[in-house]
Amino acid sequence: MQNSKAQNATEKGCKIDMEKLKNDLLLQAAIGEKTERTPVWLMRQAGRILKEYREVRASVSGFKELVQNPDLAAEVTIQPVDLLAVDAAIIFSDILEVPQAMGLPYEMIEKTGPTFRETIKSESDLKKIHTANINDLKYVIDAISISKKRLDSRVPLIGFAGAPWTIFCYMVEGKGSKTFSEARKMIIRNPTLSHQLLETITESTILYLKAQIQAGANLVQIFDSWAGILGPDLYREFGLRYINEICDAIDEVPKTVFAKGAFFVRKDLKNTNCQVVGLDWHTHARASRSIIGEDKTLQGNLDPAILYGSDDFIIEKTTEMMRSFEGKRHIANLGHGVYPDTEVEKVKLFIETVKEYKN
Repeated sequence: MQNSKAQNATEKGCKIDMEKLKNDLLLQAAIGEKTERTPVWLMRQAGRILKEYREVRASVSGFKELVQNPDLAAEVTIQPVDLLAVDAAIIFSDILEVPQAMGLPYEMIEKTGPTFRETIKSESDLKKIHTANINDLKYVIDAISISKKRLDSRVPLIGFAGAPWTIFCYMVEGKGSKTFSEARKMIIRNPTLSHQLLETITESTILYLKAQIQAGANLVQIFDSWAGILGPDLYREFGLRYINEICDAIDEVPKTVFAKGAFFVRKDLKNTNCQVVGLDWHTHARASRSIIGEDKTLQGNLDPAILYGSDDFIIEKTTEMMRSFEGKRHIANLGHGVYPDTEVEKVKLFIETVKEYKN
């Protein structure tokens, strides 16, 4: 017989076989259970803010080698649980592993960022790629399995993938950009080709997330980092449509959708088959709650720059953030990833302030 949490999860659109975790606050909050306190974790919590991460990173040739080494990826996945006392781990990987598995390899160039040698611009380019073969992503799946074993049920493990629109941007543009004008040009000039590429990315992402879940991910997050560069109508057609396909295909675990900058689709997200909606720091929590409603958990959303401030300033702003969510279905986080030059003690203060806050 299902326990009450599993039953609640089923009613909310996911069939969770609730693992017995020593700390399951994140999963409870995700499916709308009452929690003793608000759970907290940080996007990019495994990274350069930790000297222990920097030491592991220095032991390999580059970022990609670290991502593709399951043992080391698991080590840095778990570091924030041990060192920061967060309520969840998130697998250490990169959203661009998916296009690589589709046949479009990338390089991570120091101080430049991700760069693709080839891009998708035409029908002939599209024929060179394929739906991702999960065997080509086995190193991520192995890292999840190793992480689960080493975590020993202490906290949940979050899996993730980039949203199709964000992956599309990199595959068409070939690098990071402030405007992604090549990607935006393509959806205007060749919408048919654009949808074909987005469908292939979506199919790959569903297979990838399902493999992560099978390996032990307790929750998955879809990152749409470049959602905000499109207007509402174009984003609904080329962005949200494919997020909805992914969410409808996955019902094994709770799902979080984080569409950075897409404040204009909060009403649409109310009807998306996910349990958690991530908010960036530009988005007001109370207004978002009134738009999205009471049936989803909200995640976020402190401005990462706040962590550059004094201790008193961090406590003040974190407390203000907690009040803005009014104790209703909330997972505390930043409004985007923690900046790599943030002092680790400031990050710890943010986490401690959330944990000490009384609704």
